[in-house]
Amino acid sequence: MVSETTSHAGSCHCGAVRFKVELPPEPRAARCDCSICSMKGAVAVGAPLAALEITEGADKLTCYRFNTGVAKHWFCSVCGSYTHHQRRADPMTYGVNVACLGLHPLHDFPDVPVLDGMNHSLDNGGRLRLAGRLRFEPTED
Repeated sequence: MVSETTSHAGSCHCGAVRFKVELPPEPRAARCDCSICSMKGAVAVGAPLAALEITEGADKLTCYRFNTGVAKHWFCSVCGSYTHHQRRADPMTYGVNVACLGLHPLHDFPDVPVLDGMNHSLDNGGRLRLAGRLRFEPTED
């Protein structure tokens, strides 16, 4: 059975890095509360490695690794935007910053699970835990 995907064009804030990614029609979004993700504050959607292609500015991407060095966090070296990361828990997938896809992390994903990255599943016997939820409720104004 072949699953359907939708192609999305993405870029960093300044446009120096451009990419395309194939995502399910209704991608699942999440945040993480580990040290780097807490600082990034991004909402990400998952994609297999083969589903993301850098189309411009690969030379402008900078990779940051810490702790175990498995996860690779990619940033534009010009504007500093976080575009995507290769996941530690599943190195065969990327987390892609939804804001780089022209999606709004609050309006398009108003109820986002926050994964317990401070107690990473690979450090606690493989148990993936939820730290909480991030909810956005727009005002009536």
